[in-house]
Amino acid sequence: MGKSFIMSWSGGKDSALAYYRAVMEGHVPVALFTMFERDGSRSRSHGLPPEVMKAQAERMGLPLVTGQADWEGYEQEFIRQLKLFRSEGIDMGVYGDIDLEDHRSWVESVSGEADIGVYHPLWAEARRDLLLEFIEEEFKAIITVVDTSRVGESFLGRAFTVQLIEELEALGIDACGEEGEFHTMVVDGPIFVEPVPVEFGEVRTEGNYRMLDVKLR
Repeated sequence: MGKSFIMSWSGGKDSALAYYRAVMEGHVPVALFTMFERDGSRSRSHGLPPEVMKAQAERMGLPLVTGQADWEGYEQEFIRQLKLFRSEGIDMGVYGDIDLEDHRSWVESVSGEADIGVYHPLWAEARRDLLLEFIEEEFKAIITVVDTSRVGESFLGRAFTVQLIEELEALGIDACGEEGEFHTMVVDGPIFVEPVPVEFGEVRTEGNYRMLDVKLR
């Protein structure tokens, strides 16, 4: 029997593929869970506004549950939310990690604190194989954040394709962006009943990072 789960949702390609796999395996999604800045204005790391992530969730037929914290309070708030999910009878959290052991260990630690299960559908698989599967399943993702110390700003706004993978690899860049080289937003794919109606605007600067402004149309 499938287990009920909350999806640790970034809005990007890895969490989308992990969610898709979990559902295809028969597990039952209950909600998406995303951590936001303390003021609730943007999601952590991916920098997406709440209305855009809610639009993703709506097209998946799920509620979006959010936590808000600065980095100092992040872990405590994450555990608090996991405990709430567990109290509602949810079996496990699903995560999009591929091979970063430190983050997997952190997820297992906070989940242990909350007495909730953990599932990593993508764990230890070849990064390139996962990217090709993502494209073959007809997902569409756009690069919305780049770390300019490692990835050129010209990649902002690019759709994720085999050609893009080859361009990144030719430059010696991990095409998965697993270590934060860049982040993506999924705008279409088999998990949505229709495409997410977004438009991309100006580029914001935060230190080394360049972020596309994402708005609903």
